[in-house]
Amino acid sequence: MIVIVDYGMGNLGSVLKSLRYLNLEVKISESKLDIEIASKIILPGVGHFSRAMKKLKDLDFFDVLNKRVLEDKVPVLGICLGMQLFAKSSEEGRSKGLGWIDSTISKFSIKDTLRWKVPHIGWNSISIKKNNFLLDNIVEGELFYFVHSFHMICKDLNDILSTTNYSYNFVSLVQKDNIYGAQFHPEKSHKQGLQLIQNFVLNT
Repeated sequence: MIVIVDYGMGNLGSVLKSLRYLNLEVKISESKLDIEIASKIILPGVGHFSRAMKKLKDLDFFDVLNKRVLEDKVPVLGICLGMQLFAKSSEEGRSKGLGWIDSTISKFSIKDTLRWKVPHIGWNSISIKKNNFLLDNIVEGELFYFVHSFHMICKDLNDILSTTNYSYNFVSLVQKDNIYGAQFHPEKSHKQGLQLIQNFVLNT
C-alpha cells in the first residue's frame, strides 16, 4: 500500500488521482498505523515550512516517519514543500526540518524582480546532473510545473539529480538512499510527471 501522508498541508487530491490513473493501490491517510505498514510513502506539501513541521509533530508523525524512512528504509517521495521538509532547516520560520538531506532551504534571492517574479510559478525545464532510475524515459530539458518561493541548497552535490534555472540554478530533484524529492509538482506535470511517479513506485 502506498500512503499519501495527510498532515493538512498537501495537494492530496491531484497526487491521489495521478497514482490511481496508474492503477496503483494507494490511500490518503492521517493515521500513524497506515504509515507503519506502508510499502511506500509520499509526503506532499503546500505552504509554510514551520507550520508544516508543527503539524507533523502535533499529529505524532515525526517519530514514525523517521523510523520508517531511516531505519526501515521505506522509499519516500517528497513533493514541493514535502521535499523541503527533508532539509535540516529553512529560512521560512525557526523550526528544524526532518534532516534527512544535508541541506537548508532558502528564499529566492533575485535582483531583477521585473523579469523574475517570486513565487516561481509555471513550467520550467530540468537539467539532469546524475543518472537515476527516477529519470528513466525523461529527457534533458523536460518541462515540469513549479509553484514555490523557496528552494533547497544541498551541501552534498551527490544528492542532486537535477537543477532548474530561474534567474539562477536551483535544485529541482534530490535523492539519497531511499529518499527522493521533487521541488516541482509531478502530479500536475502531464505525462512526464506521471512517468516520474511511475518510476518511483515501480523501481523502489
